[in-house]
Amino acid sequence: MKIELKNISLKFEEKSPLFKNINLTVEHGDFILIRGKSGIGKSSFLRLLNRLHEPTEGQIWIEGKPITDHQITSLRRRIGYLQQTPTMIEGSIEDNLNLPFHFKSGRQLNRPSQKILEQMLENFLLTSIDLQSNAQNLSVGEKQRIALIRTFLSEPEIILCDEPTSALDSESQKIVENAIEQINVEKKTTVLLVTHLDFIPKRAIAKKFTLNQDSIIGGEK
Repeated sequence: MKIELKNISLKFEEKSPLFKNINLTVEHGDFILIRGKSGIGKSSFLRLLNRLHEPTEGQIWIEGKPITDHQITSLRRRIGYLQQTPTMIEGSIEDNLNLPFHFKSGRQLNRPSQKILEQMLENFLLTSIDLQSNAQNLSVGEKQRIALIRTFLSEPEIILCDEPTSALDSESQKIVENAIEQINVEKKTTVLLVTHLDFIPKRAIAKKFTLNQDSIIGGEK
């Protein structure tokens, strides 16, 4: 899925623009690392790509046509979104992991077996957790790992990562970072990751950018 941002500006109500005249091309399989000072609008920038925000000016093109030509629910099923504070629905961990499979989609995804879910928990060092336990009782680090497993299971073409490790302890941070790299390297899933941390991918070849009010600079690997 190729994404092109052309002269994008974003502001809310009568405030000054968060950023303006931003141009960026994201190719299939890219690992895009975006940094920038606090308050510049890094999270808002990501939300433009799944249409949680709409640009004030400019156009976003996906696969050669305007993003507005894509059906919004279909688009969001193709784009995973990992937030800083993961959202868990009321219910068990298994309920949360199976959440993407409750919605109809143009893509045929098979609901994972319990064996697959247990294997995923093991991969993320969550073997002590019972799939039937209440998801609300998990720690923040555990919730983030469950949210990441849920994202992986839905097989997105792109994952938007909004400060996914900033609230985690060092062990959880490394697990999440390694998993995000793994899906990029092994599955060629495109990743756009916003962070203020000094995260340097070890396996993925990242293109590094800095978001400023009137430009996005970088692109070096």
